[in-house]
Amino acid sequence: MTGTSLTPEERESGAVFAPKFDAAGLLTAVVVDDASGEVLVVAHMNAEALEATLSTGKVHFWSRSRGALWMKGETSGNVLTVVQTLVDCDQDALVIRAVPSGPTCHTGARSCFYRQIDVRDGKPVLVRL
Repeated sequence: MTGTSLTPEERESGAVFAPKFDAAGLLTAVVVDDASGEVLVVAHMNAEALEATLSTGKVHFWSRSRGALWMKGETSGNVLTVVQTLVDCDQDALVIRAVPSGPTCHTGARSCFYRQIDVRDGKPVLVRL
């Protein structure tokens, strides 16, 4: 998957999957609920996490804080089962449609995106959805 050199046209229109990792060896992965389209989590994958996700059908990430590979739900049991993996035009970001088996966020919320920003008295405040 890595090390493939493509022209911009091949990268954007071709059939070769050649993910473009950033300088830290990561790409962004946005996981959405397959049924509702709700964004569940945004995290990062390195080549190992991407390979594990594609080979097992369970979403894996690279934890920047722990410096380790982890499968979402490996301790909680709340895994994300892959339905479809989409890649953007320049192959540096993924959208993964998945079926969650429980809450996605480590806080116990269904999604990591459980607050919205409201402006009150000219100042942004967070409001739980």
